[in-house]
Amino acid sequence: MLRETLEMNIKRIVDFLIYSRNFIIRKSPVKAFVASIMDGVRDFLTMRKKLKMAQYRLNYHQHQLMKMEQLIAKNSQHTFLKGSNLNETR
Repeated sequence: MLRETLEMNIKRIVDFLIYSRNFIIRKSPVKAFVASIMDGVRDFLTMRKKLKMAQYRLNYHQHQLMKMEQLIAKNSQHTFLKGSNLNETR
């Protein structure tokens, strides 16, 4: 009776170790962890470059918006869009 129980527990432990080994081979949590750390370091090191690119895009779009607003104000007949110029056709 004791021998059977001991053999059953040893078999369960061996099965658990086999399942654990197969899981580690299949999922490779260490590789995933290392890849995650490397991605974080890479993002941290390229943060300044990404910030400069974002600032450039923001300035470009602000400039395009300003040009569009000036073009609309120049071709509009409403006086409030022209600033200090009065509409002379009225």
